[in-house]
Amino acid sequence: MIVWVNGAFGAGKTSTARELIDLIPNSTFYDPEVIGGALRHLLPQKMLDQVTDYQDLPIWRRLVVDGAAALHAEVGGVLVVPMTLLRQEYRDEIFGGLAARRIPVRHVVLTQEETILRARIAARVEFPDDPEADEQRVRKWAYEHIEAFRRALGWIAADAHTVDNSALTPRESAERIADAVRSGAARACEIVQTPEPTAETLAAGVLLFDDQDRVLLVDPTYKPGWEFPGGVVERGEAPARAGVREVEEELGVRLDRVPRLLVVDWEPPRPPGFGGLRMLFDGGRLDSARAGRVLLPGAELRGWRFVSEQEAAQLLPPARFERLRWALRARERSTVLNLEAGVPVG
Repeated sequence: MIVWVNGAFGAGKTSTARELIDLIPNSTFYDPEVIGGALRHLLPQKMLDQVTDYQDLPIWRRLVVDGAAALHAEVGGVLVVPMTLLRQEYRDEIFGGLAARRIPVRHVVLTQEETILRARIAARVEFPDDPEADEQRVRKWAYEHIEAFRRALGWIAADAHTVDNSALTPRESAERIADAVRSGAARACEIVQTPEPTAETLAAGVLLFDDQDRVLLVDPTYKPGWEFPGGVVERGEAPARAGVREVEEELGVRLDRVPRLLVVDWEPPRPPGFGGLRMLFDGGRLDSARAGRVLLPGAELRGWRFVSEQEAAQLLPPARFERLRWALRARERSTVLNLEAGVPVG
């Protein structure tokens, strides 16, 4: 299990987390700050110059998950993680990656009155483990992100157990969190993700259209970028039937016919991914009445929308968009296309 302590910069997450490991048996402190520090020595400077926050680097989010999984496998028990997460898609990606490794996360957020937060930032900021850290720069960073935390608090509080530590010491805050973990008040986060594949996989996606020929995309909670309804084909399952099953599970829409195949795309392995075959099917039109009955599983999908091909180019990762683009051409021509890495062959 992981207890993730969220909160504004300067809210006392690290000091509270260090107290917490004394209150939860068999617990270990895990600070993702060290990964950000390591990346400054690992990545080319031109990559670092492209971001203002190392959380914007996909490799940081990936290493946070991999590091937590490796440490958890080594020491077991509970990992206590103090780290501010203000972007919902980053929270979803990290917690989803941990869920894929069967590590539940209990999300806790520390809140306080703004005047108290500002006083704490002025008195002491928890700096990265960096002897060259500029204290004034870090304080300025913390002040500038107060409003960002306030804006994010709506979705954070909807998921996390809240502890107001305005009048609490770090020890008292830790005691509140430990009690919430023991009692179940701090519940395991519901974000889920399919376990990471250990070999090539076969996946089936289904394209659904409205009366303007816009295609339906969904926004997964557990990975970046939008996606088609669908998923991995289970052992012994026909791909088209898997697509039908996934559409019903993800959208609550039951298709009345087996969808027609549009493209088969071979996705090459790109470590750490194994690649495999990706198939897209034509699920037909979804009229307004049926679209109005779409019901998303909140733990897996946060949204859906019909989009034009041009809009899809802005939402889908490049490989998925190429797959969609050729699927739309196959639909126009009433044919089936064979792709390799998104390029028609044969």
